[in-house]
Amino acid sequence: MKISEILKSKEITVSCEIFPPKIGTELEQSRKIVADIAALKPDFISVTYGAAGSTARFTAELAEEVENCGVAALAHITCVSTDEESLDSYLSSLKTNGIENILALRGDMPIGYEPKRVYPHASDLASAIREKGGFCIGGACYPEGHPEAASVSADIDALKIKAESGCEFFTTQMFFDNDIMYSFMTKFQRKGINIPVIAGIMPITNARQLARSASLSGTTVPRRLREIVERFGDKPEAIRQAGIAFATEQIIDLIANGVNNIHIYAMNKPDVAKEILDNISEIRKI
Repeated sequence: MKISEILKSKEITVSCEIFPPKIGTELEQSRKIVADIAALKPDFISVTYGAAGSTARFTAELAEEVENCGVAALAHITCVSTDEESLDSYLSSLKTNGIENILALRGDMPIGYEPKRVYPHASDLASAIREKGGFCIGGACYPEGHPEAASVSADIDALKIKAESGCEFFTTQMFFDNDIMYSFMTKFQRKGINIPVIAGIMPITNARQLARSASLSGTTVPRRLREIVERFGDKPEAIRQAGIAFATEQIIDLIANGVNNIHIYAMNKPDVAKEILDNISEIRKI
């Protein structure tokens, strides 16, 4: 099922993200992770692409596994590792396996990697995919503005181009301060962009995870979350419990304020996703 249809048909949606293995010998463990998360009945599961498309083949295989588990799959693809030939091959593989949804991203570039420059921007990639036909296309957005954008306003102008190029929904980068999301949504709507925005939430279950996430994305870490990590960071079970509670509170507040589409960056941890979904089980029924 296309994600655009899911978003139209349900008042509240909750989805999860997984990442494929780096080597094939780990694929069976990844298939188990897919099955465990699919059993939680998310509205869809997205499968990442790896730096510079390093896990592209496994992305397609795990997306197929998601569909086989009865859940809509969203397969990622990046500009930096894609040319016309590889795009045709990848889309053909997805279509063969019944995958209707794709997330068009610019992608991160590892140090020393020479990117392919056929599609300079995610909007160019989205436009090329739209021309091929048959896919519901999503894109990424940054509530605090893309790190390379001149301003949040300029970044939202770029989002409008993405929407005009074929994106039917956006999923946000992780954020930890809901007020930032609400401010972003106000600016987004004032630009006249009328497609759904899915709020990306990352549960912080260990101290290193927060430091890495913040450094990579430039995401603001609010005082309350910093204090949680400082107080419980050296106690694995305590920081896990506190991180799940923080993410749950974020989600409840978002839904209470009309941000009804939630995406959980589950980091291949079905147990963490389960606890969060259990915490909002009645809310999801609204």
